[in-house]
Amino acid sequence: MNYLQDNIVSFYKALAHPTRLKILDVIKEHDEICVCNINDDLDLEQSNLSQHLKVLRNSGILTTRRDGSKIMYSLTNKDIITALNTISDIVTTQLEDQFHSIKKGD
Repeated sequence: MNYLQDNIVSFYKALAHPTRLKILDVIKEHDEICVCNINDDLDLEQSNLSQHLKVLRNSGILTTRRDGSKIMYSLTNKDIITALNTISDIVTTQLEDQFHSIKKGD
């Protein structure tokens, strides 16, 4: 694989975990959010949250900045949420189609 493909795979892998998707759901509601507020919303072990945030940072999905003693997180690009919403819509449509297909078979 080449460098671009490696980065795309890393990006997809970072999104392929339910906890990381929940983290992104919390972050998308804010331009920027403190890690402490993310933890308040998700009630995860601090070490577990840190590991997931690290994966999201390393894949280029999140960026951080220090504000005094707080670490602030934000999306590197708002189009990430658009992409996630599009995927959600596709999966919802597929499930609805399967449901209607099964229902017709009854």
